[in-house]
Amino acid sequence: MTTKRAMFLLIFLALQGSAASQAPADRAASQGSLRQIIPGHYVYTANNAGRLFNGGVVATNEGVLVFDALESEAIARAEQRAIADVIKQPIRYLVSSPFHDPFSKGNLAYGDVFKIGHENYRAGLLDQMQRGNLGGDEQRTRMPNATYRDRMTFYLGGKEIRVLYFGAAHTKGDSILFVPQDRIAYMSEVFFNEEFPNMAGGYGVSWIRVLDAVRALDADIFIPGHGPIPDDPRQTRAALDRARQILVDARDGIQNEIALGASEDQAVATVKLQQYERLPSFAAQREVVLRRIYKELKGTLP
Repeated sequence: MTTKRAMFLLIFLALQGSAASQAPADRAASQGSLRQIIPGHYVYTANNAGRLFNGGVVATNEGVLVFDALESEAIARAEQRAIADVIKQPIRYLVSSPFHDPFSKGNLAYGDVFKIGHENYRAGLLDQMQRGNLGGDEQRTRMPNATYRDRMTFYLGGKEIRVLYFGAAHTKGDSILFVPQDRIAYMSEVFFNEEFPNMAGGYGVSWIRVLDAVRALDADIFIPGHGPIPDDPRQTRAALDRARQILVDARDGIQNEIALGASEDQAVATVKLQQYERLPSFAAQREVVLRRIYKELKGTLP
């Protein structure tokens, strides 16, 4: 009996150790949630230290399209499990908008799925991975199978799906996914809801033009890449207008300072944008936004 008890104890401890070693990955993979916005359209949201990252899901009777794979292979696998449980259709396409890791690292889970991105997205992703010295297998898995220049239209389950490019915004290759039949547009990091925009590599003046083009679409619902989605998703139009106003106020403030002959440092010091100081990321991004807009207006932003 003593020998048997010892063997059972060893097996129990081994199983406990195995479970403990897998716990961090399981926790990471369970941090997302799938929410239906309207019939046939879902958002998968990952919460990273209180900050919300949203990816889109278009469901049809011929399969599923995912918009942005989010920040890790584990999160992407969790989204795939949620799609399998709730939608019960295979994933046919992955469309990616920003090349940054928080929205493209999850591509690793989509090795067998047809991947689409703007040609500038492909260039930005390749450059990012090469500068990071990532292995060839990861580079091949994450890269798109097809790129487009201005727009791509295809059909899935009777739905017309448009992948649109309106110019540089958060990056040089941001895609907008628009389903006209359902009047819904997925915007990724072109739309920061209830958050000050991140413009580390963005183009604020062009970004406003992109937002105007999106607002002109025949859509009622605009899905942000960051931030909450209201219970009534039609309220996202007003939220999009508020996000646009941040960029307009920043542009107008800098433009006025340039007209007065202000240097970049003088303009940034003068344009406070205090009306937005309570928004998340304001302290870290105010100066970044203003400096990039100054350079863009002066024609010196690469």
